[in-house]
Amino acid sequence: MYCIDDKKYPCSTSLTMKYIGGKWKAVILIHLSKEKKRYNELRKEISVITERTLSLQLKELEADGLVTREVYTTKPPLVVEYQLTEFGKTLIPILQALSDWGIQTAKKNKHIKTMA
Repeated sequence: MYCIDDKKYPCSTSLTMKYIGGKWKAVILIHLSKEKKRYNELRKEISVITERTLSLQLKELEADGLVTREVYTTKPPLVVEYQLTEFGKTLIPILQALSDWGIQTAKKNKHIKTMA
């Protein structure tokens, strides 16, 4: 049993899912795995996510210590960049394995269509 801020997690898998669970967190982390990105770059790369959801998920990832947010205000327009922390980088092998599994599953399952 694990406990964070009085919330209990019955096993290590549920603890891991606290950090990457949901529809978008893993996707955002994968997009940040190679380099830091501006908010608008993430928004374009993950075009099906709403701005509100992206913003909320980034705030949660930042609060969990997986992502850092840097704001540049020296001159307009305001620039906000996100990048993985060292802690966040520890998730990349797990996320890459999930991605690889998805690719292999898509190739083998005739019910899955690949869209451009």
